[in-house]
Amino acid sequence: MEEYNTSSTDFTFMGLFNRKETSGLLFAIISIIFFTALIANGVMIFLIRTDSHLHTPMYFLLSHLSFIDMMYISTIVPKMLVDYLLDQRTITFVGCTAQHFLYLTLVGAEFFLLGLMAYDRYVAICNPLRYPILMSRRVCWMIIAGSWFGGSLDGFLLTPITMSFPFCNSREINHFFCEAPAVLKLACADTALYETVMYVCCVLMLLIPFSVVIASYAQILTTVHRMSSVEGRKKAFATCSSHMTVVTLFYGAAMYTYMLPHSYHRPEQDKVFSVFYTILTPMLNPLIYSLRNKDVTGAMKRVLGRFKGTQRVSGDAF
Repeated sequence: MEEYNTSSTDFTFMGLFNRKETSGLLFAIISIIFFTALIANGVMIFLIRTDSHLHTPMYFLLSHLSFIDMMYISTIVPKMLVDYLLDQRTITFVGCTAQHFLYLTLVGAEFFLLGLMAYDRYVAICNPLRYPILMSRRVCWMIIAGSWFGGSLDGFLLTPITMSFPFCNSREINHFFCEAPAVLKLACADTALYETVMYVCCVLMLLIPFSVVIASYAQILTTVHRMSSVEGRKKAFATCSSHMTVVTLFYGAAMYTYMLPHSYHRPEQDKVFSVFYTILTPMLNPLIYSLRNKDVTGAMKRVLGRFKGTQRVSGDAF
């Protein structure tokens, strides 16, 4: 059995890389996903900020989604990759608390933002004449502020309680980051009341935004179905289905983790579901929502065109 140099307050992750025969491949895949997520989201933020054609409410919200995704994947994956390279699995109590707080705040903000972004699409397609009023700049900032407030409230409420429980001698977290259900398994006290509070929070943060998403896309599909253009219908259905796939993956995996009874949970399954909404989703969001969009590809071509033009001018100067 491996020995780890840990203090009495350190936690040890069981992690994802505990099988030697697959650990190298898994490390490579997660590294590729991580850097793809950072690059794709970074490109999205850059394009939305620099191209005037993308200065619309939808892309304003998408730029904030990309920012959240970059921050969110960066709270978990870099430590996991570095730990693998250094052959260590420990995290300090302070580090675990910080990771838990940042994760809850960022994922909570994304839960709310995705729900409100679905409302934006509903207004754009079902009430286009009222769109400039219903999605004014002030409303967009209220959506962003509300999302961050909801996420921060979740982080500030649940993190102190989670980390204040007395932990047993075995401080091995059977997970790859400090996620609440995995940390609570180490608690020596009765956590039933707290788990009930956490369940109520999850209902507010998961079921309500997800219901808004479902209702918004149901209305969108109903409106699209009445369109006379067959090509327009196909395009809209394809877009809606890809959006719903990513959203269902994100909310569904989180619901499994936080809302399913303990009897249905297995550590290995928990890790797989957590990978879906903590590692895969930040990569898929920019690819599905934005980079397949003609407006975004057009902005990319304009940026590349300006870059080539600048290079040509610089070459002529010499």
